[in-house]
Amino acid sequence: MRKISLLLICLLVISFAKAQNIEPITTGVPFLLVAADARAAGLADQGVATSSDAFSQQWNPAKYAFAEDAQGLSISYTPYLTDLANDISLGQLTYYNKINEKSAFGASFRYFGFGGIELRETGDPNEATREVSPNEFALDGSYSLKLSETFSMAVAGRFISSNLKIPSGEVDASAASSFAVDVAGFYQSEEIAYSDFNGRWRAGFNIQNLGPKISYDNDDLSSNFLPANLRLGGGFDFILDDYNKVSVSAEFTKLLVPTPPGPGTPYDADGDGDFTDPGDISQAEANAISYNKYKDTGWVEGIFKSFGDAPGGFSEEIKEITYSAAAEYMYQDSFAMRVGYFHESPEKGARQFFSLGAGFKYSMIKVDVSYLFSASKVKNPLENTLRFSLTFNFGDKYEVY
Repeated sequence: MRKISLLLICLLVISFAKAQNIEPITTGVPFLLVAADARAAGLADQGVATSSDAFSQQWNPAKYAFAEDAQGLSISYTPYLTDLANDISLGQLTYYNKINEKSAFGASFRYFGFGGIELRETGDPNEATREVSPNEFALDGSYSLKLSETFSMAVAGRFISSNLKIPSGEVDASAASSFAVDVAGFYQSEEIAYSDFNGRWRAGFNIQNLGPKISYDNDDLSSNFLPANLRLGGGFDFILDDYNKVSVSAEFTKLLVPTPPGPGTPYDADGDGDFTDPGDISQAEANAISYNKYKDTGWVEGIFKSFGDAPGGFSEEIKEITYSAAAEYMYQDSFAMRVGYFHESPEKGARQFFSLGAGFKYSMIKVDVSYLFSASKVKNPLENTLRFSLTFNFGDKYEVY
């Protein structure tokens, strides 16, 4: 199948967003923010405070310390931009191992492939083509430890590689790379007896992707912030009886990346309306100065600036927070139904969608699927897409009180 080039895809997305007056915060390697597993996708892209599973590495590795199974191996597949191409996808392989009742380690490999792109030097349709396959990947490792019977923390390290440059002539097409760390915490209460049911509270946080900018040309102006973000969430399990459980949860996410600057302020020294005089700053020059200042911001400085640099003040800062709410029904720990809603401000990306999901478990094998319904005028790249996850749990069982 002939492919639309990656550049054309990006231009279409950006042009449509501008037409809708959308000014999202952009980062490098955004594939790190895409929900790779079908369970989290069915819960509207949340997992920081849900119960532990094999895919906790992406959402909150501190949950591994509360895992019921000693070991877990999972694999997932997510088609991407299916309306444009049939070979763009995100895949992830995850493994965790509980060392003992209090600690665990996890590892994962995430790969985002853009499929094959045909290149021609000229517009001649008879010219021989060559095909390139841009891709990005991340390799993770984590360690989690229970600090008490109800609270755990974790640290994670991540190597990131982005091979999106298209080789031609003397252009260096080496991959860009960076590294990042996560710091996470998870609280899970003991089972509490209420009048008509038992219950369990959960809460979690994860500060993700803290690391240096990623750049293809080793200079500040071409570098991009990693998608550092803060996730906060909470949930509650309604344990109705030995067979039926309903879990509800909510999650909030804030990118720890500076807001792109608005237009710069021109300067006309003598007020004659002519910005060519010595000392004058035209609108184009002012915009360039503003942009260069943004690009010169370091990643550590950018984390702190992200809480108060929106041009529209506090009201715009609030719009940069996304939120989601979800519910999961579980029958006998073998069948699950999920529903969720995700909301992002129309001015900051306009991702708004409903999600549905289901899970089936037989012996040590678990299969999850999810589906997304867009509720926004801006098309979602995962709209009308089925996501699949397969999990294998094995080893000893750890009792959860």
